[in-house]
Amino acid sequence: MDVLPTRWTIWRDGAADGATNMATDAVLLARVQTERAVWRWYAWERPTVSFGRNERTAGRYSAESVAAAGLPAVRRPTGGRALLHAREITYSVTCPLPPAVGWRTAYAAVNALLVATLREVGVHATLAGPAPAIQPDGPVCFEAPAEGEITVAGQKLVGSAVWRQHGGYLQHGSILLRDDQPALLGAALAPSPEAPPAAELAALAPDVGVTQLADALEAVLTRGSITPKVTWTPYAPSAAVQEAIALQRRHFTDPAWLWRR
Repeated sequence: MDVLPTRWTIWRDGAADGATNMATDAVLLARVQTERAVWRWYAWERPTVSFGRNERTAGRYSAESVAAAGLPAVRRPTGGRALLHAREITYSVTCPLPPAVGWRTAYAAVNALLVATLREVGVHATLAGPAPAIQPDGPVCFEAPAEGEITVAGQKLVGSAVWRQHGGYLQHGSILLRDDQPALLGAALAPSPEAPPAAELAALAPDVGVTQLADALEAVLTRGSITPKVTWTPYAPSAAVQEAIALQRRHFTDPAWLWRR
């Protein structure tokens, strides 16, 4: 677990539109060599569809079909498949990752922290065992848990996606409060089978929200039971970071990026 840094900043961010949320995570990834590792908690201003970086949308979704469903759309800087961000708690992790360390090692470390955090608030989360590889052009994100994803009683609770570049690692994902994923069916061009029900944090721990999860994570990090003891401080974005986010947001609002494949 010592793949993760021992100095962190934790950003209890608010809600933003999809392009701003993705731009923020992309900027944090680009700055991992100049800033401490950042754990960010955030939300979405309105229900939004996100597509994976390399997911094929052609023939499956279109600007018109998504708009007809009343949903804005954004393409993530990370991989994975289509996801509806609605009633959820979203997290992101950005940290340095040496080239010699595989992304799966970092993924396992972050997910172990998430499992410990969920257990801290009384949710008996576990990691999914071996499963067939899931292709980026498959069904929606919560159709089935991939190996190492976080589940409760076999149902997927957290959907995560990753990307690494220039010695940095980004992992972000959705902790479902309620399973709104069936609404994605209305945004598709053609009918597709409904995914099995996902686990819901609001049903498992009704009094737990982002504040309780953030407090639990900080307790786990400080205690050092999952990773070497971590020191952390609150994160406040500098003027330079805010300016970079505004510039990067243009990329995530560009239709050429959103509908690139």
